[in-house]
Amino acid sequence: MIHSLTVGIMFGLTSGVITTLGLIVGLNAGTHSRAVIIGGIVTIAIADALSDSLGIHISEESENVHTAKEIWAATLSTFVSKALMTLSFLIPVIWLEMTTAITVSIIWGFVVLSLLSVRLAANQRTAAWKVIAEHLGIAALVIVATHLVGEFVASLLTGN
Repeated sequence: MIHSLTVGIMFGLTSGVITTLGLIVGLNAGTHSRAVIIGGIVTIAIADALSDSLGIHISEESENVHTAKEIWAATLSTFVSKALMTLSFLIPVIWLEMTTAITVSIIWGFVVLSLLSVRLAANQRTAAWKVIAEHLGIAALVIVATHLVGEFVASLLTGN
């Protein structure tokens, strides 16, 4: 049961950070609209959390080694952790000026990923800095890519 909960929580938190940072950065670059970004965050918290939890559910079932209770533990822990992680990004977006909110969101996401990476490194008995660097590097790629896509979409819509 612990394995199932851990799988769901680790996946949900990681997916919540990466997906939400990509959405926030991309939508901000494309629209600069707080309302659009808030709508996107709430949508991800519902639709993507449900999608990810179904994906974990099917993945755990396909291994054919888990009990139904373990599968549902992974499913529900994925949904709850993804939804809550995603919704946590509403705090800076609602309360701060958008440039500051984006910066605070990136820092928050990197802190969460770093803490998850430290835990993984300890479990794997490997150097934490390597795991942190790998995961933050991937997150940085997502941020840069979605920012560029947002700017490109904005240029198509405005003709600039």
